[in-house]
Amino acid sequence: MAQIPKESVEKVLEATDIVDLIGSYIQVKKAGSSYRANCPFHHEKTPSFYITPATQRFHCFGCGKGGDAISFVRDHENLPFVDAVRKLASRANIHIVEEDSDPNADQSRRTRGRLLDIHREATAFMHERLMKDPAASHARDYMKSRGFGSAMAASWSIGWMPDNPKVFLDWARGRKFSGRELVDSGLVKLKEEGQPQSGLFVRFQDRLMFPIRNEIGDVIAFSGRQLRENKNSGKYINSPETAIFKKSRVFFGLDRAMRPILKEKAALLCEGQIDAICCHELGIAHAIATCGTACTQQHARLLKRYTSNVLVCYDADNAGLAATEKAYRELVPEGLSVRVVEMPAGDDPDTYLKAHGEEAFRQLLANAKEFFDFKLERAKANGVFNSATARASALNECAELLSLMTDFASRENQLNIVATHLQTSTVALREAIAQAKAKPKRTYADNSAQQDEVAAPAEPTRLHRIVAFLCHLALSSGPAQCFLAEQFETLHEANRWLEGIPLLETILGAAPDPTSNAAVNAFIGGLSDADRFALAHETSSLDGVTLDGMQAAEQALALLSATVLQRRDAAVKAELKQPGLKAERMVELLHEAKEISNLLRGIGQRSVFADELPASTWKPKPPPWQKKWQDRTK
Repeated sequence: MAQIPKESVEKVLEATDIVDLIGSYIQVKKAGSSYRANCPFHHEKTPSFYITPATQRFHCFGCGKGGDAISFVRDHENLPFVDAVRKLASRANIHIVEEDSDPNADQSRRTRGRLLDIHREATAFMHERLMKDPAASHARDYMKSRGFGSAMAASWSIGWMPDNPKVFLDWARGRKFSGRELVDSGLVKLKEEGQPQSGLFVRFQDRLMFPIRNEIGDVIAFSGRQLRENKNSGKYINSPETAIFKKSRVFFGLDRAMRPILKEKAALLCEGQIDAICCHELGIAHAIATCGTACTQQHARLLKRYTSNVLVCYDADNAGLAATEKAYRELVPEGLSVRVVEMPAGDDPDTYLKAHGEEAFRQLLANAKEFFDFKLERAKANGVFNSATARASALNECAELLSLMTDFASRENQLNIVATHLQTSTVALREAIAQAKAKPKRTYADNSAQQDEVAAPAEPTRLHRIVAFLCHLALSSGPAQCFLAEQFETLHEANRWLEGIPLLETILGAAPDPTSNAAVNAFIGGLSDADRFALAHETSSLDGVTLDGMQAAEQALALLSATVLQRRDAAVKAELKQPGLKAERMVELLHEAKEISNLLRGIGQRSVFADELPASTWKPKPPPWQKKWQDRTK
């Protein structure tokens, strides 16, 4: 499994401004020295999500989520740590060298890198052929006939694969790409499967080539459009699945559409690449398309990272209507809301935009119908409801589709819509839904019981408030960190009585540089989920509080010592009350109680954090940082 060195993680964090990063996903507003927003991790109307530029961290006081830039990308996009770092590194144009703990992983990484190299260089080769090769004049004429010029071709890196396969193969050999690598890329295949000596066959010949990119913009596959009619070959051919291309997990155009999707709060799902490109070229930038496959559950989960709403914009023919329902069946169980853009007969987004323009198309989007309104209005127009038998069949079909919805409130709303269209009672429809859920075509789960692929969040490490404050000081003040690192005996004694000491000792042992946000955040990112959650929850209220680190550490350590002594005192007194206590043990406990009493008087102040302590001890003036902490946590 690949690992990223600590130095590379720090470099990525140093190059990433967390306010800009989060602002690219959600709307943020300045609030004093911080920024705030509605939390993207839970539903709320009043903003409780804060971003602190000084520490390059975020925290939600509503749901408790918090962390650095890497944590945000991990949680928001449901990515593993390594993938989140890769994504931020790509965003900051930073090259990271990964270390491999598995010998096979190094080979896998090299293979993946080589495949990306082939696709990147082949894209440039085919684009140059389209723009300059005299043999590609018919490809350029086709582009013009579709209303696309050289600017569009350059923007999307559209290319042309020569009709003569020797041209491409000679180029590839000149670039030192082996036959095995070309076969693995999907650009070519063996003339006879399993027979390398049979020679190579170029999969795409005389086709307009559309690069397919992953979310971070790497070319991972191609879609080739036929230019001359050939009944032995399809109009479009896509690359086969490879080590870097899984068509059920890729959307064409998503690398460009991610921000517009967040801005529009919806994704526009088109049927083909040309439709998506035309939308982008004319200002509809939240458009995407699947790559040679119907919408899948994996597609739905990918979209869920960016939005909860999908506008399906397929052709108005029977095939388009069937594909719309298939998309609904995959999207809705993942919690996505589906509306349908009703295209005029014979039109697709490409033809409609060119004929009527952006504003008219946006009006179609604004008038998109709820899925059941669209489905049942079409059925009524086609005379499906003219008989009781047909209506009963439609009721059962709609009940099965409703049963796929995981959001209870949304399902109730759609249930009323369906009941109105079918002129039936909601009681009858609920009974049909219950029957459909009892024999589902696919697994059904309400939100409350929905099982995610990601493991359930770890229970945060228990931290006593004083220990949490010392952890904060150790991560934010160099002098405090050095001072606390010398208090081994005091902390060792406290470990028995206060929660969280091992985490504090971990921080002091690693000693991340408190003057470097990147070093601190990289260290925190390497902790267990339980430790990270605990730090985010217990210390977030201190972000932005200015302290004299050394003075605060000395005062907090005194409070820690007092709390330990008082818990020891309570434990001794409780044991003294036990019946049947041996005289020898009683003498030991009395001596210990006397020693504790003397030590408490020596400290001269009580712990304000231990709620169980009696109020009859001393009442000192609290340290300055205590009031700041209490004010921030009210």
